[in-house]
Amino acid sequence: MMVSCKFLVRFMKAQDIIRSIEAEYLKSDLPIIYVGDTVTVGVKIREGEKFRVQPYEGVVIARRNGGINETITVRRVFQGIGVERIFLLHSPRIDKIKIVRRGRVRRAKLYYLRGRVGKATRIKQRFDRPL
Repeated sequence: MMVSCKFLVRFMKAQDIIRSIEAEYLKSDLPIIYVGDTVTVGVKIREGEKFRVQPYEGVVIARRNGGINETITVRRVFQGIGVERIFLLHSPRIDKIKIVRRGRVRRAKLYYLRGRVGKATRIKQRFDRPL
């Protein structure tokens, strides 16, 4: 299938416009996050007229996309039940992300942790990457 040159030029211009608009909303102070890291995500929560920051600590089991739509999935066990939350990294609701420890894993997605309990969910620590 042959794509016309006019369509390609028009598409590239539209894509550049979208990227330039998205660039205004990208956060520049985010740390480099890898799958397997234990992170604390400060989530802004609105209570009435006030905002407070609630920390959510867990293991990053997945990363997705790039740019403005980049997300991480953070898993933690709370009162014996596994809880996962997906965070948009460039969202204004994310106050800060702090890396607690680096994990050494050999997979891009750690979905196998969902079926494990207790000590079987431990991840080895990685020391060659700074916090």
